[in-house]
Amino acid sequence: MARTRTLKLPLLAALAAAIGWSAFTYPAIGQLTYDLASAAESRLYGLHKERVTVDGVPMVFYRSQGQNTGQQTGEAILMLHGFSADKDVWARFARHFTDGHQVIIPDLAGHGETGYQPDWKYSIPAQSERLVKLLDQLGVQRVHVIGNSMGGHLAAYFALHHPDRTLSAAMVDPAGLPQPHPSEMERMRAEGHNPFLFDTRAGFYRFYPMTMAQPPFMPGYVLDAIADQYIARKAALTQIFQESHQPTDVSTRLGQLRAPALIVWGKQDRLIDVSAAAMWQAALPKAQVVLLDGIGHMPMVEAPADTAKLYAAFIDQAAAR
Repeated sequence: MARTRTLKLPLLAALAAAIGWSAFTYPAIGQLTYDLASAAESRLYGLHKERVTVDGVPMVFYRSQGQNTGQQTGEAILMLHGFSADKDVWARFARHFTDGHQVIIPDLAGHGETGYQPDWKYSIPAQSERLVKLLDQLGVQRVHVIGNSMGGHLAAYFALHHPDRTLSAAMVDPAGLPQPHPSEMERMRAEGHNPFLFDTRAGFYRFYPMTMAQPPFMPGYVLDAIADQYIARKAALTQIFQESHQPTDVSTRLGQLRAPALIVWGKQDRLIDVSAAAMWQAALPKAQVVLLDGIGHMPMVEAPADTAKLYAAFIDQAAAR
């Protein structure tokens, strides 16, 4: 009997160590899986990672190059992600443009591989000025700019304040204007809860379905890793949200936008209600407005091929003007 207990002790210790190791490495494995898949996918689509320092901010971005010549080709397209996202949300959409255009997809300050510092500025005007300086360093004079959510607000601001640098402006489920019918997120915020900010994985799993009506498949251990990243970044995200969601003159000057404009909105958006599309259309009566059935807040992720098709038609029309 004593020998049996003696044998069990090392086995129990080994089992406890294995459980502890799994718990410790589980999120890391999920993050590694996500990072490796994203890197492989971006390279497959002709996107190459670069880094330049803009006013002390080490901005990391994807840029496409000609498949055969290794030279940048075509008119440039600047793609801007939303709050708490990163450059990878555009990859499957961008693949449809990398052969014929120079595609530039930055991790905005506070996001992705560009990282966060509490003394950086995260307002829409500050981010816009960084983009201008990024383009200057890359030798790019004019761009088609497209942004989602916070990035949509930023795209509109950029186009208004830098018309000489703007070929066209596309806003995908953009922030920046009122919502006649408050979204689920706005109702939650009115009750004192921001769905982007949470302390547990359960909070992430309440938030994640709000971002898309048809999210692409990701394994649970990868989603857990993403949840842990949100939890670890809560203080940073709190600061960035407060600064990036301050009102700008887009709400009063939008009608002055002269570049060709496109508004795309998923009808099932739970973060920014589709009713806001009417506000954008009223301010931009010449804009093309497309509302997508069965799609949520991130059409370029949920339906990348279809969204790319309508965007390609739009920039072709803009180029023909």
